[in-house]
Amino acid sequence: MNNFKKIGLTALAGSLVATSVYAGEMSVSGSASWRISNHAGTDGGKTMAMGNQLTFTGGGEMDNGMNVALSFVLDQGDNVVDTTATTTTTSIATGPFDGHSITISSDAMGAITFAGEGASSAQNTVDTTAAGDIWDNTFTSAAGVAYGKPTNASAGKVLTWTLPSLMDGLNVVTSYNMSSAGEEATIGYALTYTGVEGLSVSYGMGEKGSTTAGTGGIEQQTMKASFAFGPITAAMSINDYDITGSANEEQSSYKISYSVSDDLSISYGSETHETVSQGYDEEFSQVSVSYTSGGLTATVSETDAENVGGSGREQSKWNVGLSFAF
Repeated sequence: MNNFKKIGLTALAGSLVATSVYAGEMSVSGSASWRISNHAGTDGGKTMAMGNQLTFTGGGEMDNGMNVALSFVLDQGDNVVDTTATTTTTSIATGPFDGHSITISSDAMGAITFAGEGASSAQNTVDTTAAGDIWDNTFTSAAGVAYGKPTNASAGKVLTWTLPSLMDGLNVVTSYNMSSAGEEATIGYALTYTGVEGLSVSYGMGEKGSTTAGTGGIEQQTMKASFAFGPITAAMSINDYDITGSANEEQSSYKISYSVSDDLSISYGSETHETVSQGYDEEFSQVSVSYTSGGLTATVSETDAENVGGSGREQSKWNVGLSFAF
């Protein structure tokens, strides 16, 4: 009996050693940022904030020629609410864990990725506005409600497939959004063409189905293009939201950038949010200057907003920020 135990333990020890030999190594990259802002139009005054993030990545090639990669992000306080908060108005984001994914790929198959929290559907990979989502600057309505664009067609857990190369310059991504409470599983896709020097054209479509007939469903389409000619880059985008049981909405945007040098650039961007039921459009504009030296990027910007949550309402905000890549 003891001999059998010894044989079993020896085999187990051997399997553990073999597993450790073939285990992949993880590398860590990081970023940090600091920002000071002045917001005129609501509470006013100056605020300071910082950001920090660590990304663990690793992977390797298996014996069958396929590659496996893992990504895991630590980002303190991102998208996680402390459930021990004593009131409904007090919530503290404390969780350190953010986006995570595993990818299996090969030249013949392309790349299949399963992503958890922080995941993006295929359409969401291209729906950032041409101006860079400058609406996301804590602007509020007269009632103090934070502005937010329509809910996009993504879900928390997404399976994506980046197809193998079909033709030079064409990238095709499809996605399957897992169903969750009150929602149906849906499929999306995005196509990006970069086959002409300086040109990038994208089209994406995504859906978020609802289990309640006649309400909650969203179909979102994105059309986006940019062209770089010498030191000048021009970009435009349109996000169209077809919302079941509600007014349709459209978000249009453009941006002009000028590279003064390899390190210094200046840009102007604009975004307009149109809703069929409103008699006014919500508009955002931003002038920014960016300087990069090594892993340091310094940015100064002035952002203006009009008609957020009500016609005639004007707000502005300037930001001075530093970000570090290491």
